[in-house]
Amino acid sequence: MAKDASAKQEDKAYIAKAKAGDMAAFELLVQQYEKIVYNVTLRMMNHSEDAKDISQEVWIKAYRSIANFDERAAFSTWIYRIAVNTCIDEMRKRKGKQSLSLDQEFQDEEGAWKHEVADAGATPEECVLQQETKNEIYQALDKLSEQYKTVFILRDMQGLTYEEIEEITGLALGTVKSRISRARRHIKEEIFKIWERNGRPPRHTNRKEGSNS
Repeated sequence: MAKDASAKQEDKAYIAKAKAGDMAAFELLVQQYEKIVYNVTLRMMNHSEDAKDISQEVWIKAYRSIANFDERAAFSTWIYRIAVNTCIDEMRKRKGKQSLSLDQEFQDEEGAWKHEVADAGATPEECVLQQETKNEIYQALDKLSEQYKTVFILRDMQGLTYEEIEEITGLALGTVKSRISRARRHIKEEIFKIWERNGRPPRHTNRKEGSNS
């Protein structure tokens, strides 16, 4: 999500013009950030048509509130937050029940997902990148609550830093790390359940340490 100095200055110029009502400047911001908005909405909703509809809603919200954008923050952080919260609102509507807020503190012990998966031969990031595992990742994501799903997607799919996720979600850094750890553990457990239902063992458990096969 980091940008170089010239790109940041360019963003500031577009934002200033957009705040003054320049629609063309706002469209330039859309062009720069529409891909990250679509990617996060697609991963949150796991449906391309939903992602398109929600992405459009995100940009409508951004346009309506651009005048209030605090320029001390990065535009990317702001638009990520709108995208995440719009997805969460939609998921809550569909569930028809109240879920935990992103701003609600949740403290838990650090999980062991990273170490457990590394010992087995693959990290969560590698699992996401492996084509044969993508469908299982998305199936497992559907089982997570918003609080875990959000941070997992931002960290392990979007590649954001803990500090960036802290800023987007408004959570304490320790809470961000704890939720990511718990989310990884839940994802692994759900994938194991999928493999068990399909009558096949985990693909990477038979790998020897250091083996590339």
